Amino acid sequence: MATTADIIGTTTDPLAFTYDAQRTTLYALGIGATAAELDYLYERRGPKVFPTFAVIPAYDALMAVMARSDISFDNVVHGHQKVSVARPIPPAATLHTVATVAAVYDMKKMAQVVITTRSHTAEGEHLFDTEWGILVLHSGGFGGEAPPAREGGAPSRAPDAVIEETTRPEQALLYRLLGDLNPLHADPDFPLVARFDGRPILHGLCTYGFGMRAVAKAVAGGDATRLREVGARFTKPVWPGDTLRTEVWSEGERVWFRTSTKERGDAVLSHGTARLAAG
Repeated sequence: MATTADIIGTTTDPLAFTYDAQRTTLYALGIGATAAELDYLYERRGPKVFPTFAVIPAYDALMAVMARSDISFDNVVHGHQKVSVARPIPPAATLHTVATVAAVYDMKKMAQVVITTRSHTAEGEHLFDTEWGILVLHSGGFGGEAPPAREGGAPSRAPDAVIEETTRPEQALLYRLLGDLNPLHADPDFPLVARFDGRPILHGLCTYGFGMRAVAKAVAGGDATRLREVGARFTKPVWPGDTLRTEVWSEGERVWFRTSTKERGDAVLSHGTARLAAG
């Protein structure tokens, strides 16, 4: 990576991304949607679009700004993710996205690079923003500021709802069809897989989607289009076939959540927050 302070403000030109209802339906299946969520899977129901689909149109811009910043994808870990939507995402559109390196923090053994994206429709209407916390290994110790404390600690009381769902053994193979073709999620012979018990792991953004769906079930009657913001930290790996247990707390429009694996009890999404549309 280039001198860390120098990459702040690096940006991209607007990148176009065109998608249709088949793409949003594939995303819904990739994050575990079932026939009980037909509104997201059937064109005669719209279909509705999960708000975290925003990470798919934003992905090319993320890759472009990382390349401009000389950040190797082989040397990073995804630390946190946030999506903020201005209104429900349409089932088909052409979007234009700009990515920017918003901040770089010194974590001693690694650097945290915060990348933001902003997406508009072809007509110029702002649709959504994303924030990606990228941990660049072996790049810390440059004398920069430490990252700010993360908000989103769950309340100390018992959760208002607990949602459990088992991922499919093929979940990562399905999710990778959306564009993240990292062999870590598919190939047991890929060298990095050895660090994860010799088994390919689930994409963090897939786990994030499962957490979002659990929140929608708990606080919005399954209508995820009511969610205007969803954020979480990635803390532990998930293997396809794991059962995810999401605890949810809500107070009005504000929501907190935490997702763990039932098999090991590991928190895999922490500091989860969400916000419902007013009214």
